[in-house]
Amino acid sequence: DVQLQASGGGWAQAGGSLRLSCATSGFTFDDYAIGWFRQAPGKEREQVACISNRDGSTNRAASVKGRFTISSDIVKNTVTLQMNSLKPEDTAVYYCAAEWGSCPILRFDSWGQGTQVTVSS
Repeated sequence: DVQLQASGGGWAQAGGSLRLSCATSGFTFDDYAIGWFRQAPGKEREQVACISNRDGSTNRAASVKGRFTISSDIVKNTVTLQMNSLKPEDTAVYYCAAEWGSCPILRFDSWGQGTQVTVSS
């Protein structure tokens, strides 16, 4: 049974940092890609970043390049999203998701619950 648990959300001032973690279980971590998504009120869900444990491929949305870094720990089966230089427009509920394959991935079938990130100006 695929399970993903996102954590680490909270409040930060603009320019600050937060680190999100996605703990996973129930699948072969080495073969999967993990994606981070976010959804702000009234907006569509946006894929923020992706990392594939299968081949090391990564990608990030243009809006977060140079600020957010995605990394994977294959020992702990956890993916981390380090968010620096936060902006108020980064405020959203952040989700992690898993899918077999390499990044970019258009469709993820397994999702965790969200974690709220709030950035104040």
